[in-house]
Amino acid sequence: MQPAARLSAAIEVLEAWQAGLPVEKALSRWARGARYAGSKDRAAVRDHVYDGLRQKGACAAAGGAESGRGLILGLLRLQGVEPADVFTGEGHAPDVLSAEELAFSAPPLDPNLNVPSWLLPLLAARAGGSLPDLLRSFTTRAPLWLRVNLQRATREDAARALAEDGLITRASSEVATALEVTEGGRRLHLSTAYEAGLVEPQDLSVQWAVQRIKWPKAGRILDYCAGGGGKALAIADQTRAAIFAHDAFPRRMSDLTPRAARAGVQITQLSTEDLHTRAPYDLVLCDVPCSGSGTWRRDPEAKWRL
Repeated sequence: MQPAARLSAAIEVLEAWQAGLPVEKALSRWARGARYAGSKDRAAVRDHVYDGLRQKGACAAAGGAESGRGLILGLLRLQGVEPADVFTGEGHAPDVLSAEELAFSAPPLDPNLNVPSWLLPLLAARAGGSLPDLLRSFTTRAPLWLRVNLQRATREDAARALAEDGLITRASSEVATALEVTEGGRRLHLSTAYEAGLVEPQDLSVQWAVQRIKWPKAGRILDYCAGGGGKALAIADQTRAAIFAHDAFPRRMSDLTPRAARAGVQITQLSTEDLHTRAPYDLVLCDVPCSGSGTWRRDPEAKWRL
């Protein structure tokens, strides 16, 4: 696919999202109908879509409309690309700009537009003077952090194994298990280090928290709000205690069993009804669900669905 055709596809996906389809389903539906699209094409379309959602308010303001076309038009303007060079109508490129679109004068960039307006007072109350930095952070992609499974490898060995598959990393100075992928992140799930259970994607903040809790060396530990189960896997790397994982929405843990097997640990998943059958627990971790704002850089759709 040519670059302009990828933008046309992004417009199509965003239009489907605007009509109410979850963004991942919209991307999947487009991909099923675009058998000609290679992996690089699908990745590029996904990036355009997610960049548009991260900056939806600013893109709509710069593009003059909240439609998929308006968001991509605005995204190009924010990126310093001349839209007329892309919206040519040639081949599979987006249709030529209308006279109104050509004449539109985009307002100055306002990061306040990139979160729902009703959330701004709440964010301001929490962030205070750092609100502008917080809002700017929501417009950029989240870094890819990995947790090294120290039962399988040292951090240095894991970094070398990743490098052999083209993934360049840097070690965190704050968390002993953490590596940030600075190049080649899309190849992670095909890497030997990942398949062998040497590393697992996990945000730096979660790793930081896990390392600062004094876990019992034996007994029973319950991760009560497990989400996808990443915390439970990290805990299992810190102790020989029996680890139990529970979440109010069990489907979130749908891939926890193969991930645990890959890491060489055992995590027992519990339904709400079964919690009492394994009690008492020596320690219960409650990462209490809230707005989900910590995921907005990876999942920008969430802030618009809140």
